[in-house]
Formats: sequence, structure tokens, C-alpha cells
Amino acid sequence: MLGVIGFVALPWAALGEGLVALTGVGAFALVGGLQQDILVTALAGVVAMVVAGVLDAAELYDAVDWDVIFLLAGVIPLGIALEGTGMAALLGEAVAAAATHLPVVVVLWLFYILTGLLTEVISNNASVVLMVPVAAAAATAIGANAFSFVLAVTFAASTAFLGPIGYQTNLFVYGPGGYKFVDYLRIGAPLQLLLSTVTVAGITLFRGI
Repeated sequence: MLGVIGFVALPWAALGEGLVALTGVGAFALVGGLQQDILVTALAGVVAMVVAGVLDAAELYDAVDWDVIFLLAGVIPLGIALEGTGMAALLGEAVAAAATHLPVVVVLWLFYILTGLLTEVISNNASVVLMVPVAAAAATAIGANAFSFVLAVTFAASTAFLGPIGYQTNLFVYGPGGYKFVDYLRIGAPLQLLLSTVTVAGITLFRGI
């Protein structure tokens, strides 16, 4: 059967798909205004598409990138373990213990690198919460500028370049782009080193250590 919009004849199935698509767009538009959970809204949109026949269960299953799902299933517990066992804080304290034997700028750089590594497996907020007290205490112990150390940790917590699971956008393109873990390392490692050097140099120059 055909439906008519203006002068264009369309199958009723296409009209139904278009209606569902418009409903989905409208639902997402309301998320911001009504402050609803976007995950719930997205799930409701998927259910509506299945009910309307726009998407069948087999297509839905095939559309899931299971490699990403299992990657998250393995890495998220690792991040939880790092936080829960105190390993992350222990690593920070190890750097702090070595602070008295190293130049201040090297200690600052080490805290940047360590925070950047942690933020690959735990959230940037958790990295900051874990590392700021340790970095500030280490700076105070060696007579350095604690605020500069806090700045380094804060900047480093947003530099998840070494893998697909450190930040959402990295993960979004991991499956569709056909990337491998080593691809992120190949591009991300030089970028991480460059930013760490520039950031530490900038903090040293403009804030002092």
C-alpha cells in the first residue's frame, strides 16, 4: 500500500519508519528540557523501533558491537579493583616516596604520567580524587608548589589517549573504525608524551614549582 505526502507516493512501512524516527528525535530533544536519563530514553527508542517493526530482534543483535561490550566487561572491573584495593593510591605514594631523590620538575612530570595512565582505566574524576591529595602532600614534603602539582594532575586526568576505553569517544569509533588497541598506542603514546612535556613546561614557566 502507498501513502501520499504532497506529490510523493510512499509505502506505509516507510511512513511508519519515518514516524518512529521523528518520535525518537523528539524524545531526545526532550531529554535536556525534562532532565531525563538519556540511557532510559535511548532504550525506549529502541523498544519503539522493535514494536513498530522498524527493527527486528536479529538486526538488533547484529548491530551490537560485542567486542566493545566484552572489552568493557574486562576493563571496568580492573578500574574498580584499582580503586577498591588502594593500588592507585599506593602507586602515587611510591612516586611521592621517590620525590626527595629527584628534581622537582621530574616529580611533577611523573605525577602527570601516572595520572594519565590511571585515567585509562578509571574515570577522570576518580583519577583526580585519588591523585590530588597524594600529589599535594608530595609537593609539600619537598617544598614545592602544591598548586602546580594539582594543576598537573587535573590536566593529566583528561588525557586518555592510550586506549579505547579511557574516554567515550575513543570507544565509539573503536568498533566501527576497525581499530585495534595498538592503533591507539601508536598515535596516543607520542601525543601523551608531547602533552606531558608541554604541560609540565607550561606549569613550571607560568606557575612555578
